[in-house]
Amino acid sequence: MDIPVLTSSEISECLMMAEASPRRRHPKILHEPGAEFNRVFNFNMHDTYMQPHLHPGEEKIEEIHVVQGRIAVIYFDDNGQVSEVTYLEKGKTEMVRVPAFKWHTYVMLTDSAISYETMMGKYDPKTWKRMASWAPVEGSQECGAYLQFLKNKVMNN
Repeated sequence: MDIPVLTSSEISECLMMAEASPRRRHPKILHEPGAEFNRVFNFNMHDTYMQPHLHPGEEKIEEIHVVQGRIAVIYFDDNGQVSEVTYLEKGKTEMVRVPAFKWHTYVMLTDSAISYETMMGKYDPKTWKRMASWAPVEGSQECGAYLQFLKNKVMNN
């Protein structure tokens, strides 16, 4: 798959937006609303937290490509235990396919990281993903400690 090219000014601008964002990440969406094929660059700061989730739908196989930085994609069992980790880094493993119905999240292992993600299916915020009830909600007081727990777990592997 060809990954669209980002200019250095796009990278700088989007990383600044991620740094200024309360969520500490910024999406650059490339597809039109209602598109069947979804494409997005995610600009992530080291302290962004994404609640573990899964994508319910056979067509919702997510491809995550690393563009810059180092990322740990973490998979969980149904009880929230880490079951597998894939490390993404340029020049090494650069892409992973996350199966539909598989609990996952990712954490940044560098100050910032950029991913390019694709997935089939029309986006509907009510059905696009199911959040894990066993993990803290984004923005909650517990999410910082949980993010650190995940980072410690993947750094010790």
